[in-house]
Amino acid sequence: MKHLISKLLVTTLVVVNINAGGKNTISPVTPIVPIIPKINPIPFYIGVGLIAANIERDPCPCKPDGEDIKDHRYGAVFRAGWDYNQYVGLEARALKTFGSSAFSETTHYGVYVKPQYHVVDSVNVYALLGYGKTEVDMDNGIMSCSKSKSGFAYGLGFEYDFSKENSQGEYTRVFDNQGDQEEGWGLWVDYQRLLHNEGSMHLDNDIVTAGITYDF
Repeated sequence: MKHLISKLLVTTLVVVNINAGGKNTISPVTPIVPIIPKINPIPFYIGVGLIAANIERDPCPCKPDGEDIKDHRYGAVFRAGWDYNQYVGLEARALKTFGSSAFSETTHYGVYVKPQYHVVDSVNVYALLGYGKTEVDMDNGIMSCSKSKSGFAYGLGFEYDFSKENSQGEYTRVFDNQGDQEEGWGLWVDYQRLLHNEGSMHLDNDIVTAGITYDF
């Protein structure tokens, strides 16, 4: 009887020791997962810059065999836009050349759809397709004339983003930090054809714009 009781006691101690995990019981540790904040930027940008405008038209009617009349002027441009997604944006811009006594003056207002594509994270190429109003005033001191046109306007350009990704959050837009989409400063250069062979003077007007942008 004593022998049987001893066996039962030893068996009980072994079972208790196995279930208890021995003398040193280790509690499981729950890992701490950091909470990554969401960043929801405003897809709005503004820009200011300079323009170089080129004007070309037929010779003066008094000299039909003369050379085409050409003029080159400089001015300023303002642009503001909204990036709908990584491929399409909307942009409005206004520009004007300097000098009230210049041979030619160009004024333009336009609203554009802006198809765009990110070549690399820091470079964005785009097109401008929309509606614009262009007015060119010419005065050579002998005769003056004006030409105004409203209608389709277009252009091509690229943007370069100077900002760097330094946030610890997660952007809600998948295309942030690409092209000119990261918050901060950028640079743009583009070309627009405002008038082509317009009116009896066969007036051509094209411009190159360059400047800085700030993306919010």
